[in-house]
Amino acid sequence: MNEMEIRRLVVVLGDQLDSKAAWRDGFDPSKDALWMAEVGSEANHVWSHKQRIAVFLAAMRHFRQAREEEQIKVHYTQLEETDPRNTLASLLKRFLDENEVETVQMVRPGEWRVLNDLEKAVEGSGGTGLEILEDQTFFSTPDFFAEWAEGRKELTMEYFYRELRKREKILLNEDSKPLQGKWNFDEENRETFGKEGPGELPAPYKPRPDEITKEVFALVEDRFGDHPGSLENFSWPVTEAEGKRALDDFIENRLEKFGKFQDALWTDEPFLYHSRISVALNLKLLSPRVAVEKAEKAHREDGAPIAAVEGFIRQILGWREFVRGVYWHHMPDYLSRNELGAEGALPDFYWTGDTEMECLRQAIGQTLEHGYAHHIQRLMITGLYALLLGVRPQEVHEWYLAVYVDAVEWVELPNTLGMSQYGDGGVMASKPYAASGKYIQRMSNYCSNCRFNPAKSTGEDACPFTTLYWDFLDRHKKRLSENRRMNFQVKNVERKSSDDLRDIRARAENIKENGGVPQKASAEA
Repeated sequence: MNEMEIRRLVVVLGDQLDSKAAWRDGFDPSKDALWMAEVGSEANHVWSHKQRIAVFLAAMRHFRQAREEEQIKVHYTQLEETDPRNTLASLLKRFLDENEVETVQMVRPGEWRVLNDLEKAVEGSGGTGLEILEDQTFFSTPDFFAEWAEGRKELTMEYFYRELRKREKILLNEDSKPLQGKWNFDEENRETFGKEGPGELPAPYKPRPDEITKEVFALVEDRFGDHPGSLENFSWPVTEAEGKRALDDFIENRLEKFGKFQDALWTDEPFLYHSRISVALNLKLLSPRVAVEKAEKAHREDGAPIAAVEGFIRQILGWREFVRGVYWHHMPDYLSRNELGAEGALPDFYWTGDTEMECLRQAIGQTLEHGYAHHIQRLMITGLYALLLGVRPQEVHEWYLAVYVDAVEWVELPNTLGMSQYGDGGVMASKPYAASGKYIQRMSNYCSNCRFNPAKSTGEDACPFTTLYWDFLDRHKKRLSENRRMNFQVKNVERKSSDDLRDIRARAENIKENGGVPQKASAEA
């Protein structure tokens, strides 16, 4: 094939590494080619964790190698070859300007910004056509979600999840009813470890870095050495084979107890019984259909508990599909929403983990070490504190997008701005996820190693979560009183004396003025 004449140029992004993607249909290696590029601007769009940068680059380079072994032409630009000022759009436009390309094909990106920029790049190149392919790794499409959402006053994940379960015939009896007569086993999936703790935990699968990945590590340290996090404990799949092994390891060793303990937390235990497959899923190194099929098989053939299996499948078939639907249904305006008018700054310790609050020190510390925290640590530790503190939701969003290895905007933004920060006013969650330090005490042992008392809202040893919880309810009392699911919490605020509320407000203000942390006793004296 003459490289100057390309019938179909397929743009492959770092989160589209499925070897069986939609571009395969009709692809002719003698006429068509792939186009991929590594650009520093994507690592600096937010101040990305070193492991997040490394996992994308390593996975992309392995994908290129695998395609070239199939004798597929890949026009690939490595980071070392590009000016730091280059973007995906500028590099693509340059390639189109220098070559005769009949049509550009692209699976729908995972970020509205990237889709918009690349569409403009193709439009600006003249006569080249553009075809957006639907991402076949998902069970649903944005159009399917929009059709389901039309006319509904509220978008409820549970109903969307049931719709997909029925359509896909997952965890159903022969009469199309849910197994054991229930769609949802949440009440069985909120146990804690108790004082004895989790005991001996199965070690998670950890792929060994090969030469390609080691080269990426060196590149990341050289080009992004000032970025947060460390590469020392990198343990993420960067190939499809590794993604499948990570899934098998979870099904065999942790699925059985995943459901029961999926909301539990424990000191110095970052992984517990969680699957750790979100990286592979979001980079398309692992098919969600395969994950769901293997989990259902584990129940039907091997007796894995229905509550654990259903809980795991709901995260993939329910939340993952619902979140993506919300993202494309509401973007680009969704990104600017700020329902509660929060304008505070994200505390500096979110980038260092340097705080006396043990739960935040644990969650942020492991985030910097592994680029990972499980969903309760994200929602009810780091997210909850930012919500109660009144941090601008866009700052919280940028932090989550930067520090988590599995973060792609379509899944991260609605979970952060919507579910965690209530910035969308109830699209993702019917009420704010507001709780005091007592929730963290109930679900973990963090508080036993902390100088703050989760039962107290005022005083030098009062838990900042508890102080800010009451301050949050007091600040937003009028708005929250209109939400029937918040009535109980609002009434509890109204029972507080004026003296109590005055002291709570004063301590909350002290925390906010001191960068999100209470002044130490010596400073308060």
